[in-house]
Amino acid sequence: MTKPHAHHPPATIDLPGWATRFDLLGDPTRLALLAHMHDAGPGVATVSDLATAAGITRNAASQALRVLRDQGWVRADRDPTDGRAQRYTLADDTVHTILHLMGARHD
Repeated sequence: MTKPHAHHPPATIDLPGWATRFDLLGDPTRLALLAHMHDAGPGVATVSDLATAAGITRNAASQALRVLRDQGWVRADRDPTDGRAQRYTLADDTVHTILHLMGARHD
């Protein structure tokens, strides 16, 4: 006899955390920025680079990147040659994996 399935999610699934991830990924602007950041590689893309690649204003990119930074998905490091410019890197391995599931590659 088989055991009946429980009608609640297993305790090991972080439902609030995943709901937040899906909510953030559901925004096309944030998703485009993450994809372009992944494509550029770690510590390469500036706000201007990402805004241009996503087809949005620098201000819109900055606002979206702030949300992603606040969630710990990306980090900004100062450009060592410039000192003023910030270069963005994916900082969350799960987001990196999700991008690969969506078709992103390292070429």
